[in-house]
Amino acid sequence: MAVRINPSILAADFANFERELGHISTADFAHVDVMDNHFVPNLTFGLTMVERLQEVSPIPLDLHLMITEPERWAPAYAEAGAFSVTFHAEAATDVVGLARTLRALGSRAGLALKPGTPVEPYLELLPEFDQVLVMTVEPGFGGQSFMESTMPKLALLRNAVDSAHLDLWLQVDGGINEETIVTAASAGADTFVAGSSVFRAENPAAQIELLRSTASVSAHAH
Repeated sequence: MAVRINPSILAADFANFERELGHISTADFAHVDVMDNHFVPNLTFGLTMVERLQEVSPIPLDLHLMITEPERWAPAYAEAGAFSVTFHAEAATDVVGLARTLRALGSRAGLALKPGTPVEPYLELLPEFDQVLVMTVEPGFGGQSFMESTMPKLALLRNAVDSAHLDLWLQVDGGINEETIVTAASAGADTFVAGSSVFRAENPAAQIELLRSTASVSAHAH
């Protein structure tokens, strides 16, 4: 199973994004958290900022939209060239319709689930998505502790994906470091968002490599 490491720029130095993106050029994707101060109690980046990041990033952008009314706003991010656009199940009124729109615009479509959101209602819809993001913290702020209680949900998803032979990435986001990545990879995740653990490391490239190799070993052991 291929393992992907997507550092979250929420933990980067906002005044030096171009330099910070350069530090993570060996990662698979740059994870960009778009928060609207409505769906979550925090405000981060909007479309103009993402368009500019798209121009300077050495790696593709993996967008996580923590916003209300994603049907209205998400397509513009796909049009801006984002490789992947993930929206929240709790915020969307038509998850399948929006996923199809994003795919038609050339982006991968992702569905995000908050820690308390059950996955069962979405299991039969999995072929409509390219990625499911299991939040391992409550969305809205960086630097929180990993919630191990979300692992059964992840294992259920891994089982469903493997049984149906789907090309679907399972992403985890929140409190991912060299310890918790073992737990998440063992439960079936293959795509890992890490913020502070990468950007606060003395050598971000070495930390990305450490996370990647640690996750690979755990995934294969699983």
